[in-house]
Amino acid sequence: MAQHPSEGSVAAVSDIPPLDRLLNADALRTALDTHGRTQVVAALRRDLDALRQRALAGGLMRQELDAPVVAARVSAALDKAAQPRLRAVYNLTGTVLHTNLGRALLPEEAVASVLRALTTPANLEFDLDTGGRGDRDDLIDELLCELTGAEAATVVNNNAAAVLLMLNALADKREVVVSRGELVEIGGAFRIPDIMKRAGAKLVEVGTTNRTHATDYDTAIGPRTAMLMKVHCSNYAVTGFTKSVSVAEVAALAHAKGLPATVDLGSGTLVDLTQFGLPKEDTVRETIEAGADLVTFSGDKLLGGPQAGLLVGRADLIRKIKKNPLKRALRVSKLTLAALEPVLGLYRAPEFLSQRLTTLRLLTRPQRQIQPQAEALRATLAHAVGPNYAVEAVPMFSQIGSGALPVDQLPSYGLAVRYTGSGRPGRHLDKLEAQLRRLPTPVIGRIADDALWLDLRCLEARDEAAFAAQLAEPLA
Repeated sequence: MAQHPSEGSVAAVSDIPPLDRLLNADALRTALDTHGRTQVVAALRRDLDALRQRALAGGLMRQELDAPVVAARVSAALDKAAQPRLRAVYNLTGTVLHTNLGRALLPEEAVASVLRALTTPANLEFDLDTGGRGDRDDLIDELLCELTGAEAATVVNNNAAAVLLMLNALADKREVVVSRGELVEIGGAFRIPDIMKRAGAKLVEVGTTNRTHATDYDTAIGPRTAMLMKVHCSNYAVTGFTKSVSVAEVAALAHAKGLPATVDLGSGTLVDLTQFGLPKEDTVRETIEAGADLVTFSGDKLLGGPQAGLLVGRADLIRKIKKNPLKRALRVSKLTLAALEPVLGLYRAPEFLSQRLTTLRLLTRPQRQIQPQAEALRATLAHAVGPNYAVEAVPMFSQIGSGALPVDQLPSYGLAVRYTGSGRPGRHLDKLEAQLRRLPTPVIGRIADDALWLDLRCLEARDEAAFAAQLAEPLA
């Protein structure tokens, strides 16, 4: 009988156990019950192929072929592959409406409504009064009109889609007059002129980057003009020697020539934010009252709802927009409507908004409420990062995000981590930032001024214990 190789000996290809034997091993029973035979067989084949290559190269050790070791390796690979790609994270960037982290968080009422829509049939396009086919816009039309003062409303999948649809329906092969200072670019190099071109409309720029006058609009109007359009500069600000034309002035010029005045309001808000101690932002109602015939805005920014593009305004224009074939291509699903309706419903009681609407609750958290949280978590984080880092609880500034009020900041509090060991701090801070991203619930902060900043504005009290628990052990 041949001598059994020692644990530390090098394995040959012939030592690799066959797939069937491994499949029948007790060590793989849990993986089979969890992931199923199809995935386990595929993972085993990949693992055995890799083992053969290493054996041929003389780098495979005999102990790596034991069934429990193979099972642990295969199970770990399957568990990793089974993890969802869309994962919960802690947003400690200081940007509340972070585009890369999903923007607005939905309130409980919206979450419950979405869950119900996911698990039960619903009257998405069914009129319960007549028993006939309905219009899915009917679910939110009255609410939007009540909250904005508009005559009619419709909804598509985001604000860029709303602008595209509006331009294609009302200005295809015609001219749209826009101030040069309002030709914005939003995230991902998405530009108003590009949307205009795709919609089939011809852009007519007026004024200059920093100054546009009412006469600039007036002299640009011609026989091919379809509308005068204003674009809210929500993701930047021009200061100094500037001049812009108000919505009311543009609307008056448009109406005098029998043209509609349209406004891309961008973030869009339904209430006066100053009552909550936030900077002033024009509301949709104020824009309608100033004379705008159509207003487009986002659902998942200041509104605090799901991703959506909302169009409100004159009934005749909304009817024309809804007849455009693009409307069906850009329409929202029942899940968006299920989330949007209860969010809009919260605005009927604005006195409760700062408690019930998640986005507004996070934006209005006072610094004095966040400071004790930072001080309580300082020692936990210091233990986790180790002696080569100094952790301080410090005041800092948050921002609203997603292009809303870009120059305004919110006093906040958080943790600043600085490297105190030898060597360049940047490399060590990058490594620490990556370690935090690899936690079970990734922690997303920001590096600036030779420090890693963790703004605790978006860490609510109910999440604090779980956040601290994953920092109980030193980071690897």
